[in-house]
Amino acid sequence: MGGQDLITQLKDHFGDQIRDVNLEAIDPWIEVIPEGLIGICTFLRDDPQFGFDFLSCLSGVDYFQPDPKKAAKVDWEPHLELVYHLWSIANKTSLVLKVILPRWKDGVVDELPEVPSVAGIWRTADWHEREIYDLFGIRFSGHPDLRRILCPEDWVGYPLRKDYEMPVEYHGIRCR
Repeated sequence: MGGQDLITQLKDHFGDQIRDVNLEAIDPWIEVIPEGLIGICTFLRDDPQFGFDFLSCLSGVDYFQPDPKKAAKVDWEPHLELVYHLWSIANKTSLVLKVILPRWKDGVVDELPEVPSVAGIWRTADWHEREIYDLFGIRFSGHPDLRRILCPEDWVGYPLRKDYEMPVEYHGIRCR
């Protein structure tokens, strides 16, 4: 089944939950809205035509330009992006799903954006989601054990955000 057939079926089933598509990219991708993520992922896993039974990677990306001069030249608004790399072992095909989130929920600084957890669909998402939560500050609602995985529980901030400022010290230990 070709990529366009997949897009047609997804649009038939999920309509405006599919926000954008690029089948010409090196890794063809589909952008979905956060509210449609669980239904689309379940469909892609369970439909035998597609059978995306493996989440090989889940990454976070911070689209933020801290330099005001450079920020004036970019053609996008600051945001966070989740990139899900799916694989169908039986069909030997891959697919990338993208979810775009605001940097802060409802534009309120320090209010973490949220997206539903896919750990109930692919177990590999468990630690991937915890790592993204820890380093990017994206909350995965419905995650079975969402807590920091690399930083201590009392660490302040999210180290992979481009506006992160490393603390001078942590519990009396100089950090920089």
